[in-house]
Amino acid sequence: MSSPTSSSTDAARHTAEARAAVTASLASVGASVDNELRTRTADLHTNSEAISKQEKELAKQTAALAKESAQWEKLLNGGTKKLNEVGDIQNWAEMIERDLLVLEETVRLVDGKKAEETASGTGGWRR
Repeated sequence: MSSPTSSSTDAARHTAEARAAVTASLASVGASVDNELRTRTADLHTNSEAISKQEKELAKQTAALAKESAQWEKLLNGGTKKLNEVGDIQNWAEMIERDLLVLEETVRLVDGKKAEETASGTGGWRR
C-alpha cells in the first residue's frame, strides 16, 4: 500500500509532468505561430521593397512617356502647320491663275481677237 505522503508526491509529480507537457506543447505551438508570423513579416517587407522599386520605375517610365508624347505633339503641330502652308500655297496658286486668266482675257480684248482656247485650258471669260 502506498502511504498518503507518497500519493500526494505522486500526484504532485504527475501534476508537474502534466504542467510541463502542457507548457512544452504551448511553447511548441507558440514557436510554430511565431515562425509563421516572422516568415509572413519578412515576405511583406520584401514585397514592400519590390513595390517601391516598381513605383519608382513606373514614375520614371511615365515621365519618359510624357516627354515622348510632347515630342509627338510637337511633330504633329509642325505637320499641321506644313499642311496649312500647302493649302495656303494652293490658294495662292489658284488666285494667281485667276489673275492670269483675267490678264489673258484683257490682252485678247485689247488685241481684238476672237475668244479661243487659252493656255490654261479654259475657254476664257465669256460675256
